[in-house]
Amino acid sequence: MNNSTFNVNIIGHEFSIACTDKECEELQLAAAYLDNKIQDIKTEGKIIDFDHIAIIAALKITHELLILRNITSFDIDEFKRRIITLKEKVDEAITMED
Repeated sequence: MNNSTFNVNIIGHEFSIACTDKECEELQLAAAYLDNKIQDIKTEGKIIDFDHIAIIAALKITHELLILRNITSFDIDEFKRRIITLKEKVDEAITMED
């Protein structure tokens, strides 16, 4: 994989980010998402200190991530256990009918 460096602008500050070619597009989207979150918090006007704004933005994004993880979590081992249990019940029901 090739490494690249690209620049992103977040609330008027330019940052150089090193990444693989595969990661560049996702990181650009992430930077734009972060910039939008920060702009939204600034627009509310309740927080003016940049450090606080950045932390609140990070907290909100982390909260969104955790909610998505909980919604989309899939435990393959639990799924396998349920399949085995269902198979045993079906086998038992078929045996009872015979």
